[in-house]
Amino acid sequence: MSSSRALLAQILAAPREAGTPGAAAAREALSTHLAILGFTVEEQPFAFSPATLLAFPVLGAGLGWLALLQIPLLLIGHVPRWGALVAWLFGLGALAVLVAGMGLGWAVPGAATRQDANLIATRGTDIRCWIVAHSDSKAQGHSMAGRLVAVWIVALSVLVTTLLAMGRLALGAPLPAWGVSVGAALAVTAGTLAGRGRLRGGSRGALDNGSGMLAALVAAETSGEAPVGLLITGAEEFGLVGARVFAATRGALLHGSDVINVDTVDDRGTLYFVRHDHASETLSTELSRRLAHLAVPMVSRRLPAGIFVDSLALRRGAARTVTIGRLDWSTLRRIHTPRDLPEDHEFATAESVGIALGEMVSGGKRETGSGKGK
Repeated sequence: MSSSRALLAQILAAPREAGTPGAAAAREALSTHLAILGFTVEEQPFAFSPATLLAFPVLGAGLGWLALLQIPLLLIGHVPRWGALVAWLFGLGALAVLVAGMGLGWAVPGAATRQDANLIATRGTDIRCWIVAHSDSKAQGHSMAGRLVAVWIVALSVLVTTLLAMGRLALGAPLPAWGVSVGAALAVTAGTLAGRGRLRGGSRGALDNGSGMLAALVAAETSGEAPVGLLITGAEEFGLVGARVFAATRGALLHGSDVINVDTVDDRGTLYFVRHDHASETLSTELSRRLAHLAVPMVSRRLPAGIFVDSLALRRGAARTVTIGRLDWSTLRRIHTPRDLPEDHEFATAESVGIALGEMVSGGKRETGSGKGK
């Protein structure tokens, strides 16, 4: 077993929710390992509020109450025709501000704070590539698949309720009870599904994101003495907190460099290269060539709605930014739950990704690929 594999087995023995002793123990083990590999390792502490995860449940609950408020405005004839639309838009705007603030870490009265940290590991001075992976795990009342379904239902609820309010304005008369009932039922369903996003239990986070950490560690091992930066972020699962802290305080380190984030690499499904701008297409192409030997479906795409990754926070200032992930719907049904267990995975793809990244950083080249290293 390689040293990276052995370290991964140690880290995945327990949950690593940000701000807990499990997360701190994982950082200590990673820091020791990277120092042995010749990296200069710095810990970047920060405080965060777990209440950020309440943003989506609050959105769902708020939509439910706003939709119920719409019922009399849509059904009663003597209410002004514009009343439903004005109330809906005003309430939706206020709810959007509240939810955005919670997601960005605004102080919530009475909410506790936790301490977590990033690990910043560097080797050499002329660093042209940063490899990123988050170390924390979490378990919620629904899986990532459940969250995506909830996001789609919430979006549909907003659309339907908006159309109902616009219909009341256009017709100038009460709407049919059945149409209003459908909108209200959809809003209540959206609120119920969104409410399942609260923390519940613990996850050992094998795929999310033990697989990403393994890829980063293998890249560190196989890149020789080449200059490279490794950023192991904390509290990614609480709104990309660690990545946002790094971008705000140490973002200059990324200027002119490539940023490759590795997050959830299963041994099945499509291999995705998620980019945030046109310039990163060339990096996606290079990575796909270096991983062509895997002979799996590969797609370069923008970030899907309802999913957030560290590269989103780190993209400003970097030359090119890509997140690598491999997954299918069954993967999404497993992550963010206690079922994300290391015993169920071989991590072969994650190891291959790490080798390819190490070769790219060191200037090596696979015979099956055609991308040039730096």
